[in-house]
Amino acid sequence: MHRLAIVLFGVMLAMTADAHAQTTDAFAQALDAQWDYGKAAASEQRFRAELAKWPPGSAQAYEARTQIARALGLQRKFDDAQAMLDVVEANLSNASAHLRVRYLLERGRTFNSSGSPERAVPLFVEALELAERERDEFYAVDAAHMLGIAAPQRERLDWNLKALGLAETAAGARARDWRASLYHNIGWTYFDAGDVTKAVDFWQRALALRETMGNADRIRVAKWTVARGYREMGRLDDAERIQRALVVELDAMGEPDGYVYEELAEIALARNNAAAAQPWAAKAHALLKNDPDVANDAPRIARLAAAAGGASSSPKP
Repeated sequence: MHRLAIVLFGVMLAMTADAHAQTTDAFAQALDAQWDYGKAAASEQRFRAELAKWPPGSAQAYEARTQIARALGLQRKFDDAQAMLDVVEANLSNASAHLRVRYLLERGRTFNSSGSPERAVPLFVEALELAERERDEFYAVDAAHMLGIAAPQRERLDWNLKALGLAETAAGARARDWRASLYHNIGWTYFDAGDVTKAVDFWQRALALRETMGNADRIRVAKWTVARGYREMGRLDDAERIQRALVVELDAMGEPDGYVYEELAEIALARNNAAAAQPWAAKAHALLKNDPDVANDAPRIARLAAAAGGASSSPKP
């Protein structure tokens, strides 16, 4: 009986651990579902409301704080993001491996977004090692994918392929869904290396997956990216068809997109048609000149301004 009691106790411990893991996964998934990456300020407010639901010092409260920090970082409020993460870091001594992984990811993202990728990379490596060891597979893929962004250029493809391998062999559907983002990122890696054909192949795979997943915003991004590849390949009619369809869709929603307008201007300029480019460039310039992701790219803004004035002699971006 003593031996049986030990066995039963072991089974109960395993069941308790499994139940805890399932609860942790469910909360993380519900938290992540509140994201709208294109509207970081609104996402921040949702995460602050989530934080208010939980007792101070609870695992859920600290995990919500990691996402508040991420939303702050996307708004380029890096000092506020670091301060939020300092609160989490001060309470990690007895925290779960899962919470530590989430902390490491967001501290790394904050460093990377604020221009210090060399400080971010060791954090992503630590997050990857810990998540793999704990079989926290969704966030293991996340960590590898961030290394594909923050690591030195020569290492990025390998990290993206590592992330893709983790996603393709993952047990959970949520981790497997990373494949669309990874196809997108791998495509950009090839594009930046000058292999446009391979880039478009990966982007088409990303689009196909996005369409099965049903997120309209991400489907639009995937379509835009494929069209960007078509422009580079000289498939201007195909590129224009996609971008014009996006204009119709986005304008109907009351959400004009400067990046789409910019592409239509570039397609017209590729045809040496400055007159056709002018109205698209003017719309793009009006929207992008204050966009934090573009405003500091002076040559790009200058090119749009020149095209909006009818000039077409600026260097190709």
